[in-house]
Amino acid sequence: MSLKLYMHPLAAFCHKVLIALYESGVEFEPQIVDLGDPVSRAAFLEVWPIGKFPVLHDAARNQLVPESSIIIEYLDQHHPGRARLLSADADIARETRLLDRFYDLYVAEPMQKIVTDKLRPDGQHDAYGVDAARAALNTAYALADTQMASRTWALGSDFSMADCAAAPALFYADKVQPFRDTHPHLAAYFERLLQRPSFARVLREAEPYMKFFPG
Repeated sequence: MSLKLYMHPLAAFCHKVLIALYESGVEFEPQIVDLGDPVSRAAFLEVWPIGKFPVLHDAARNQLVPESSIIIEYLDQHHPGRARLLSADADIARETRLLDRFYDLYVAEPMQKIVTDKLRPDGQHDAYGVDAARAALNTAYALADTQMASRTWALGSDFSMADCAAAPALFYADKVQPFRDTHPHLAAYFERLLQRPSFARVLREAEPYMKFFPG
């Protein structure tokens, strides 16, 4: 099989790429990386010294592709499937990238700040940073709620890379900073994401690992 995805079933950015793969129907080999296991970690660092996943390896083209958004664009370009997640229209593609970045940087990133703070030893927590992350999430929720008042998916009527980013970001963010009782349009959008077969599959596959989520 040409494509191998280095990933972990609990990681939000891996979920993002998995959604894209399941939407397109492109075949791939999942390679689960356990960073807590010295052997697994060392093997992955040989592939990608930065040590962050997901990372895609395309044996047929001898390409190593890190970073979730870049992976999805690479797949759309070189391994197109039944669903195209980035429009050929430059203006629509730019808007898609903007919303993709919005959910990565302003929802997923502050969510991760809150989660990782829970893992810090006693006496080393960052209360100021967590408060800033919660404020950032509230700002992002309000903006997304306004956007989703008139849209089915992040970009409008078509499911795109931006929705691949939104689904896991919102899933984990809701666990640490709930939004469903306060932002009705965003909540309705999130329910649609949960019903999307690709995301539902990702969550089913992640279920055995959810007990390790510290949120």
